[in-house]
Amino acid sequence: QVQLVESGGGLVQPGGSLRLSCAASGSIFSSSTMGWYRQTPGNRREAIAWITGGGSPNYAGSVKGRFTISRDNAKNTVYLQMNSLKPEDTSVYYCHEWGTNHWGQGTQVTVSS
Repeated sequence: QVQLVESGGGLVQPGGSLRLSCAASGSIFSSSTMGWYRQTPGNRREAIAWITGGGSPNYAGSVKGRFTISRDNAKNTVYLQMNSLKPEDTSVYYCHEWGTNHWGQGTQVTVSS
């Protein structure tokens, strides 16, 4: 059973930075597209960044230029570096393995002064 565990959330001031990590169990991680999602006010999860097994990143317009997704297959971990954080980035952030029902438990990010 694949498990995804996020960490790195917290409280940060506007303009600050955080780095989220998603540690995955299981050897299938290296070939999977992995995504970071966040909960919207309407209680759905929107994709904000995803990275293919080959390492190609993609971003939603709302975070492009501020967030960077990366992965370390040797560590079975995907990262989300978040810079220039805004109050509207406040949410619960989840990682997800595309094509499966594997989701992490979520980590809270709060951007507030």
